[in-house]
Amino acid sequence: MTLLSLPDDLRGTFKAPLGPVYTDTERLLSDAGDPIVAVGDVVTYHLRVAGRDPNVAVIDGKTKREAVGEEIAAVLDGDAPRIEVENAPATLSEGLFSALVDALARDEPTVIHVTGEEDLATVPAVVAAPEGASVVYGQPDEGMVLVDVTAASKREARDLLERMDGDADAALDLLARR
Repeated sequence: MTLLSLPDDLRGTFKAPLGPVYTDTERLLSDAGDPIVAVGDVVTYHLRVAGRDPNVAVIDGKTKREAVGEEIAAVLDGDAPRIEVENAPATLSEGLFSALVDALARDEPTVIHVTGEEDLATVPAVVAAPEGASVVYGQPDEGMVLVDVTAASKREARDLLERMDGDADAALDLLARR
């Protein structure tokens, strides 16, 4: 069930990075907190190749709306437990919110595999993750964005969720169950 959808007037807001952009995975990892939530197939790939399996990886098998290549797919097909969810493009589903909370509560790295699109998952991930964590996502054709989860970044993410169309109160209640 879709809880939130992206209104046209917010689309530009989501194009600006929510943190610094990195092109060097090792440098990003040296600056990252713990746990790490990775949103995107290519970001997850780079973290794993660098030897750091994200605590939570949110993937959909695509990059720039196209299927990822075989090399990336092979690295993504690991042994980590998977949670399967549906999430339509430009939306955030109840299943995605619940999966984020569930995955963050687990002791082992967990993959959330999205049928549909995972692009907006960064925002609820920042709200759901504990302070001190990091959320990493891809900025197309630029690199990886590192969002430090702080009280301020959580407020900013909550504000973005509240500005989306739909039931923001229900969405925030789901994320508060962590």
